[in-house]
Amino acid sequence: MLFWLTELSDGGDFFNLFRYITFRAGGAFFSALIFGFIFGKPLINFLRRKQGKGQPIRADGPQSHILEKAGTPTMGGLLILSALIFSTLLWARLDNIYVWIVLLVTMSFGLVGFIDDYQKVAKSNAKGVPGRVRFMIGLVIAALAAYFAALAHPVELTNQLALPIFKNVLVNLGVFFVPFAMIVIVGAANAVNLTDGLDGLAIMPVMIAAGTLGVIAYAVGRVDFTEYLEVHYVPGSGEILIFTAGLIGGGLGFLWYNAPPAAVFMGDTGSLALGGALGAIAVVTKHEIVLAIVGGLFVVEALSVIIQVLYFKRTGKRVFLMAPIHHHFEQLGWKEPQIVIRFWIISLILALIGLATLKLR
Repeated sequence: MLFWLTELSDGGDFFNLFRYITFRAGGAFFSALIFGFIFGKPLINFLRRKQGKGQPIRADGPQSHILEKAGTPTMGGLLILSALIFSTLLWARLDNIYVWIVLLVTMSFGLVGFIDDYQKVAKSNAKGVPGRVRFMIGLVIAALAAYFAALAHPVELTNQLALPIFKNVLVNLGVFFVPFAMIVIVGAANAVNLTDGLDGLAIMPVMIAAGTLGVIAYAVGRVDFTEYLEVHYVPGSGEILIFTAGLIGGGLGFLWYNAPPAAVFMGDTGSLALGGALGAIAVVTKHEIVLAIVGGLFVVEALSVIIQVLYFKRTGKRVFLMAPIHHHFEQLGWKEPQIVIRFWIISLILALIGLATLKLR
């Protein structure tokens, strides 16, 4: 929205700063952060009054959670999403199709998560919207996003899969691009959702992944950078940096209240939305495979559940003491802060590896 101020610039004054993506990304970060600090406490108090007993705790999870986390309100993702949407609309160019694709995916998955959280609280049990229903709605959202992303991409990149490390290598997926992108977006949304099981566990890796993808989006959106790095140029994708900056700012504002012991849970409202956002950014920037590296922690969390379920159905035995894998370490006796901080470190390492793929060509 503030980009229109560039029309007042003669090229050498303050208003000229609004032409720069990096300046507006900084503005988005601080706007979202301040938004979170201002509205965080009032929102938490409101959710606590409305929800009474807070988020229902799953009976099949760690028994310590039933005692330690009972009464904590959910839907804290509303704080992140509100700060993110506000800062993006304020600082991003609203004529950029990629910004709208990522923003609408985020809002759509956030709405699905909100309905799920609402039903859990209203019914006072851990079952909300049936998993199959959520999955099907997610596929529809992802299909629309993938279709419009394919239309927006340059002709030479349409329906193509870019491979990291290999220079100028594209795999033409043709009609399979949309189904592939659907798997990326829905998979990312559900993987982050599964990771959100401990105080602060999901939000920091999400911010790390978002920051990494934001840098990638900025790089592939500049022709000079893409020529130097020998990566594929996606004109206009640099504006995604503003979205990711807002996500990091809003995420930090939320983490202030979600640090152990959490005053509020992100809920499906936040986890589905943020996971979907990461998937959408990867599709827009043609870095779907790099997302699997940068978001490797989420991949492992999701795989641990899949392996546990399939192995148990086949043998009646468990591979992990409890899934997702962060609960396995809880059962081994690791303290919650130990798990959270060590997983953060792993996320940071994976992000650096993901960034290295930009130059390893």
